[in-house]
Amino acid sequence: MHPITHAQARPDHPAIIMAASGQTISYGEMDRTANRFARLLRGKGLGRDDRFAVLMENHALYLQLVWGSQRAGTMMVPVSTRLTAPEIAYIMQDAGAGMLVTSVKYADLVAELRRECSGCSFLVLGEGGADDLEAALAEHDDAPLDDPLPGQYMLYSSGTTGRPKGVKPKPPENDDVLAVNALVGLAVMGAGMPTDGSMVYLSPAPLYHAAPLAWCTTAQRLGGTVIVMERFDPEEALAVIERYRVTDSQWVPTHFVRMLKLDEAVRSRYDLSSHKRAIHAAAPCPVPVKRAMIEWWGPIIIEYYAGSEGIGMTLIKSEDWLAHPGSVGKAIHGTVHVCDPDGKEVPPESDGLIYFENDSVPTYHNDPVKTAEAMHKRGWMTLGDIGHLDTDGYLYLTDRKSHMIISGGVNIYPQEIENLLVTHDKVMDAAVIGAPDADLGERVVAVIQPIDMDEAGEGLEQELRDFLAPSLSRIKMPKQFDFRADLPREANGKLYKRELRDEYKLKAAEGAAA
Repeated sequence: MHPITHAQARPDHPAIIMAASGQTISYGEMDRTANRFARLLRGKGLGRDDRFAVLMENHALYLQLVWGSQRAGTMMVPVSTRLTAPEIAYIMQDAGAGMLVTSVKYADLVAELRRECSGCSFLVLGEGGADDLEAALAEHDDAPLDDPLPGQYMLYSSGTTGRPKGVKPKPPENDDVLAVNALVGLAVMGAGMPTDGSMVYLSPAPLYHAAPLAWCTTAQRLGGTVIVMERFDPEEALAVIERYRVTDSQWVPTHFVRMLKLDEAVRSRYDLSSHKRAIHAAAPCPVPVKRAMIEWWGPIIIEYYAGSEGIGMTLIKSEDWLAHPGSVGKAIHGTVHVCDPDGKEVPPESDGLIYFENDSVPTYHNDPVKTAEAMHKRGWMTLGDIGHLDTDGYLYLTDRKSHMIISGGVNIYPQEIENLLVTHDKVMDAAVIGAPDADLGERVVAVIQPIDMDEAGEGLEQELRDFLAPSLSRIKMPKQFDFRADLPREANGKLYKRELRDEYKLKAAEGAAA
């Protein structure tokens, strides 16, 4: 189960289709390009564990470069296209990446990066000059390497609570590039993905994120066709499922919310009958949102909870979720422990910091302090989430530890408030944060993205207060509602609350100085 074997057995079978343009790359084409890129990397002196970064939009070449790295033995560092040049430079320097593979779409960033990373080399898709990526690929033979080695990724956190941190994986268990990995087993045994090459897999999210990258490559290990959306649009996602007869897909809760906000006439316009499995993760999904999705799509939705660190995973299918609404499932990799601030395990139904016990845990690259902060004294590791187990062993997520608001000495988890707000029919998105407050320490602030900005104002604020009142205690009710056209949310669903908190801290400091 590997693209190399599929290229030999079915070279003309589509490996990649770009959703909007219809551009199609066969397994044979992908194999040849991957070989060229592997030779290019080796020609630049990059081998086992050597790092290079990739900053690129969702492009047909992206996954082909991934498979080239997977043969050259190199460490690929995917970079978010949302970052600024200084942030990208920091990641490259922290990772020790001496080369950036990028696109002319980011020409302004590249110009700045050439100044900030003067010792690095660049390959630019579409540039047409001396550093043109396609020209560099064409200079190399497309035959397989004589000594292929499995490559790896160094994934960086989204930086939602500070500077991004690289997750340094354990070395591969062996040098067999065709070895089956654990995610293939999960896809087949846990999710029921087919192994006969019939899968048509939809990826609506940026390929530089951990989950899209992992699931797209897993689909290709299984011989499926990966449909890549250039960018997510809720109605277009439904149209793509119909157009390409998609069988499998992977989402985040924000995608669900956007699709549910479509008019019923739009939602019912498309034939989704080919769709057999819809996987989602990345953030807690509000119970009403997931229930509505199951009612719409049927019991095909599979949720998992995990992280780039790879220390553990839970999984839950629709049938079990309906019996345990809000749960992210039982552990299928690693053992879950929920602990109080002193590290003592708490009883079922009690919230605490979630740890995974696993024989193999990673480290945060160049950050022993962060690694130590994530570790329990018994060797378990946390992703920083708060939650609880029920008496049947099902895990429930409450919020991120770093998102907790302390107002008047009371701990408030904003996820609960956000989950309610996004179900209001006039709200597209919501972020709840703690802003500095002289009396309370922090006050609860709700930052709302309305569906229609013309409705923003006191009237909508009162409507939202009335909507929340039956479900929230007074201490949890936002003291302040602000409205804006967009929130700083990553395309993988992660909300950059740090940016909002910093903004409100700055306003408070300026107000105090005035």
